[in-house]
Amino acid sequence: MTPAKAPQTMKPATAAKKLGIYLPAAPQEFQDRELTRAAFNELQQTPPEWLAELRRTGPHPRPVVAQKLGISIGGLARGGITDPLTTADITALLQAPPAWLVTERSTQAAVRAEAERVKERDLQRQKQNDD
Repeated sequence: MTPAKAPQTMKPATAAKKLGIYLPAAPQEFQDRELTRAAFNELQQTPPEWLAELRRTGPHPRPVVAQKLGISIGGLARGGITDPLTTADITALLQAPPAWLVTERSTQAAVRAEAERVKERDLQRQKQNDD
């Protein structure tokens, strides 16, 4: 007989990344223990108040901040943003965008447009090859 398999677990940093939260802002209990897949799924499906509040007001990790600002993570670094931001901080930046943010948003828009153009080109080539 084979022994029963131990449940799959993930480290707190991995769980925080997958949940889109800033780990140091999470409760100590969350930071100190590994999560089973079942516990992680439970957090996703029915988030406790602390998780809902972190997602709503922050502080947010860099990937979330970049996404909310519509720029890349590299754009955050070029703009001098190295610390996590709250939702209020992000809203303030969007309402009165500094020059670096305007530049980064236009750069990101150009990158997205180019990616779309390449995707269309590749689809056309695929269609021609299929004919």
